[in-house]
Amino acid sequence: MSVRLLTALVVLAAARDAGSGATLVDATTRVPGLVVELPYATEDNFLGRAVYPEGARCLLLPAVADRLAQAERTLEAQGFRLKTWDCYRPIHVQWAMWKLVPRKGYVADPHTGSNHNRGAAVDVTLVTLDGLAVEMPTPFDTFGLAAHHGSTAGTVESRAQERRGAPLLDVTLVPAP
Repeated sequence: MSVRLLTALVVLAAARDAGSGATLVDATTRVPGLVVELPYATEDNFLGRAVYPEGARCLLLPAVADRLAQAERTLEAQGFRLKTWDCYRPIHVQWAMWKLVPRKGYVADPHTGSNHNRGAAVDVTLVTLDGLAVEMPTPFDTFGLAAHHGSTAGTVESRAQERRGAPLLDVTLVPAP
């Protein structure tokens, strides 16, 4: 049985330096223990080709990286770490994605851009402290209702893991309105 992972998109549009022209930082310099795996630097993604260079890093706005570090510390106390799937995304990649999946809610319209294009969003999942995958209801890059929070897709255990991580990430990373 293959492990299915749900990617939680954590949008940090209210980060204090979003839109300020702040320099992006390598998230691993601010989030000790962060596991970085960028499928868009490989052929293992919905585009079917690498659109990031080999050795791509997880780049984020400083305030976003700091909030990710806060979430990582909280998760660590519960026996988990964060694994990133996508961070800053160049606009040319957004155009490639939109060309293949022009569906708002799944892929941002490149005419307005995405929070990923500003370094203000990161796709994450949970791993154990040893870096082993934690089962989630869907694999990365699932475009459909099964990937929505509250879906009944996946196993009972995978839904429990998703429910465990999602509220923490919402509270820690997404500021209240």
